Amino acid sequence: MKIWYSLLLTLCCSPALAQTALEQLKTFTASTKSARGEFTQRVVKAGVPGSPATGNFAFSRPGKFRWVYVKPYEQSLIADGEKLWIYDKDLNQVTIKKLGTALGESPAAILFGSNDLEKNFNLKDAGSRDGLVWLEATPKARDATFERVAIGFRNGVPEAMEMRDAFGQLSLLSFRNIVRNPSLDANEFSFEVPRGADVFNQ
Repeated sequence: MKIWYSLLLTLCCSPALAQTALEQLKTFTASTKSARGEFTQRVVKAGVPGSPATGNFAFSRPGKFRWVYVKPYEQSLIADGEKLWIYDKDLNQVTIKKLGTALGESPAAILFGSNDLEKNFNLKDAGSRDGLVWLEATPKARDATFERVAIGFRNGVPEAMEMRDAFGQLSLLSFRNIVRNPSLDANEFSFEVPRGADVFNQ
């Protein structure tokens, strides 16, 4: 009996029977209505990752999010479901965009948008590496600002993202301390333009 139990336990826990990255993405988007966490981002130049930029994020589906760079410079991207504000503190400059255009086919839509991912992306499993299972997403639109996005999952939670833009630049992101479905105040996704800031509407 112990032998059969051990065999059954081994089979049930086998990585081959674990969820694929695509299945984990769909489960994550369906079960995670809101989240908060921290990130580190590096831009790869000449094959070498650059200095890290760090910050925090929060989102509430569909389309509400804040993505805040804290170091080495302060910049915020905040969306309330209709508009996207991009604020550069050093330049005291704010750019305002309609969220539908800015989010619909962007990497942020994969984690922060609606669950209708196949509408804007071609999705496929991309194997495993670095202890993660990976998903590759390519935009269906020809004029998208990036070529592809890869997301690495562990136990149903995204831990890494790789983004290659239309110019061939690669950005590497890692996520940590993710809290799923926290109670978030609506004020987290609103933005008041600082006094004296230059404002650009797009």
